[in-house]
Amino acid sequence: MAWDMTETVGSAAAILTTLAFVPQVVKTLRTRHTRDISLSMWALFCAGVALWLVYGMLLAAWPVILANAATLVLAAIVLTVKVGNREKE
Repeated sequence: MAWDMTETVGSAAAILTTLAFVPQVVKTLRTRHTRDISLSMWALFCAGVALWLVYGMLLAAWPVILANAATLVLAAIVLTVKVGNREKE
């Protein structure tokens, strides 16, 4: 099987953009502080990632599916904490 630069670049981009959310999730879970996170932005972001996931599923594009499934889980954790903090903040 020949080396496919397109798949390599796509996979690297997927890994990096997904990993970019890990520090925010860890910080949010550790501190429970979400005042500076925009609820509307985060909700729209989660909706967009969910649509990217559906798009990847329709194309059977595994890098898109895996990256967006993982990103959606990470972003949903932050969104859940943010919504839970609405009364406090």
